[in-house]
Amino acid sequence: MLKLKTFLAAIIATAIAFSTQAEDKFITVASTTSTANSGLFEFMLPKFKAKTGIDVRVVAVGTGKAIKLAENGDADVLFVHHKPSEEKFVAAGFGVKRSDAMYNDFVVVGPKSDPAKMKSTKTAKDALKMVADAKAPFASRGDDSGTHKKELSLWKDAGIDVKAASGSWYRATGSGMGATLNVASGMNAYALTDRATWLKFKNKGDLEITLEGDKDLFNQYGIILVNPKQHPHVKSKLGQTFIDWVLSGEGQGIINSYKIEGHPAFFANAQPGA
Repeated sequence: MLKLKTFLAAIIATAIAFSTQAEDKFITVASTTSTANSGLFEFMLPKFKAKTGIDVRVVAVGTGKAIKLAENGDADVLFVHHKPSEEKFVAAGFGVKRSDAMYNDFVVVGPKSDPAKMKSTKTAKDALKMVADAKAPFASRGDDSGTHKKELSLWKDAGIDVKAASGSWYRATGSGMGATLNVASGMNAYALTDRATWLKFKNKGDLEITLEGDKDLFNQYGIILVNPKQHPHVKSKLGQTFIDWVLSGEGQGIINSYKIEGHPAFFANAQPGA
C-alpha cells in the first residue's frame, strides 16, 4: 500500500511538473503597434508555435514604451523600429545583441486635394516644410513611438519647430498609428505612417499617399533578447529560440510572404545580401 501511494505521488508530481512546464512555455515580446496592427504577428506566430510549441504573447505599444517594458524586465524579447534607441538599449546592458530583422518604409498620407502641394516634391524635408508654410493640418502620434521619433527627426531636418505650432495646425494625438490615422481621416490632415499599417487601414476617407520613396523614409526593424544578467527571470532560451527562428531562412521567408491586398508589408533583411 505504501509503495502504491509513493508511486501515485510520483505520478502526480510528474504531471504537475509537466503541466507547469507546458504553461510556462511562452515568451513575452514587447513590440510596436505596426507589427501587430499590420497583421504580421497574427500571420507568423501560429507558424512559430506549430514548429516549437512556444506561445508568443505580444505587448504592442509604441517603441518608446516597448523599450521601457524591456528595461523593466517585463518582456523577454524586444522587436521595434528605432535603431538609435535600440543600440542605446543594448549599450546600456539591457539587451544582449541587436539584429536587423526586416524593413519597410514610412509614407506621408494626406487629403487628395493636397493643400500643401506636397506632391510637387520628392523629399520629406521639403514636403514637411510645405505643410508648415501652408499651416495645413498635421496629425502626429505624439507618443514617443518609433514613428513619432522618425517624424520629429524629419521636422528637425526641415527646420520646423512643431512645439511652437502644437495646438494650431499641428495636433498630437498621443495615440497609436491606427487611432492617429482615424484622426487624420476625420480632420483631412496629413500624417506620417508606416506603409504596412496604411495598407491595412480601412477608414481612409479622403486620404491617400502624398509622399513616398524618399530614402529618409526607410524603416528598419530590429530584434533583441532582453539581457538575463539584468533580469534573471527572462526566458532567455525560449526568447533566443524565437529570435533565431525570425532570423532564419524559414522565418525570413514567412515575413516576405506576408502581403496585404497583394502588396508586401515587410521585407526581410537579416540574411546577407537581402
